[in-house]
Amino acid sequence: MQFIARRVGFYILTALAAITLNFFLPRMIPGDPVEGVLARLGATGSATPEMVADIRRAFGLNPDSNLFTDYIHYWGQLLTGNLGTSITFYPTPVSTVISEALPWSLGLVGVATIASFIIGTLLGVLVAAKRATRWELAIPVTTFFSAIPYFWTALMALTVFSVALGWFPVAGGYDFDTTPGWNWPFIASVLLHAALPAFTILISSLASPVLGMRNMMITTMSEDYVLVAEAKGLSARRVMLRYAARNALLPTVTGFALSLGVIVGGSVVTEVVFSYPGIGNIMFDATQQSDYPLMQGIFLIITLTVLAANLLADVLYVALDPRTRHVNA
Repeated sequence: MQFIARRVGFYILTALAAITLNFFLPRMIPGDPVEGVLARLGATGSATPEMVADIRRAFGLNPDSNLFTDYIHYWGQLLTGNLGTSITFYPTPVSTVISEALPWSLGLVGVATIASFIIGTLLGVLVAAKRATRWELAIPVTTFFSAIPYFWTALMALTVFSVALGWFPVAGGYDFDTTPGWNWPFIASVLLHAALPAFTILISSLASPVLGMRNMMITTMSEDYVLVAEAKGLSARRVMLRYAARNALLPTVTGFALSLGVIVGGSVVTEVVFSYPGIGNIMFDATQQSDYPLMQGIFLIITLTVLAANLLADVLYVALDPRTRHVNA
C-alpha cells in the first residue's frame, strides 16, 4: 500500500505539471484563432478593433488580460468542470465536442488495441512453443508491417480495398442515409466503416506483443520451476500455459495497460486518413484552427487517461507479481 500511495502522489504532481503545460503549449503555436475566424467570415480587412475584441471575449480570450490572469482563469474553469467553448465548432462547448467524438475513438482504437493484445500474446506463445517451424514466419511478417510508416499502410489499404475493390467505405463513421441510434442499419454501417481502419491498426501493432511474449516465453521456459513441472510429467500444454505463459505475461500486461491510455486520444493518422469522426481527427482540426480551448480539453483528457493507465499498470504489476510487494514495501 505504501508503494501505491507513493505512486499516486507522484502522478498527482505529474498531473499538475501536465495541466500547466497544457495551458502554455497551445499558446506557443504560431497563429491567432480570431484571425482564422475572421478569414473564414471574409472580414479580415473590414473588422474593427471593437469587433475583434468582442470575438475574443466570446471565445474566452479576454483582450484586457495577460497570460498570468488567463492561467488563473483556466484553473477556475477546470475546477468547475468548464472546458470552455470551441472556436472551431463555435458555439458548441468543448465538453460536448469531446463527448461526441470520444465514443468513436474508444470503439475503434479500443477494440483494435484489445484485439492486438490478445492475438499478439497468443501468437507469441505459439511461436515460442513451435520454434524452428513455419510459425516463426509470424515474426518477420508482423515486424514488416510495424516498420512501414503507418500512414502509408492506411493509404494503401484505403486505395486497394475502398477505391479499387469497393469493399469498404472511403470515409466517415457511418452512412448519412441511416438514422443514428440502436438500429441494425446504423450499427451495420458503423461496423463496416470501422472495419478497415481497425484492421490497419491491428496489423501495424501486432509486432510488439508477439515479439515481447515470444522472447519472455523463451526466457521463462528455461527457469527451474518450468523444468520441475516438466519433470513431474505434466502435459506440455499445461506447462506452457499454466507455468511459462503465466509468468511471461507480466511485462506484456504492463505494456497493455500503458497502451490503454493512448486509446482515448485515438489514432490521429488513422482518423485523418479515413476521415473518421474521433478524437484524433478533432484534435487535428483544432490544431489547424488554433482552437486553444478544444486543444486544451483534448490534451487534458489524454493526459489524465495516460496517468490513470500508468497507475493501473503499477497496480497490476504488484497484484500479478507478489515479489514487488516486498521490494517496494
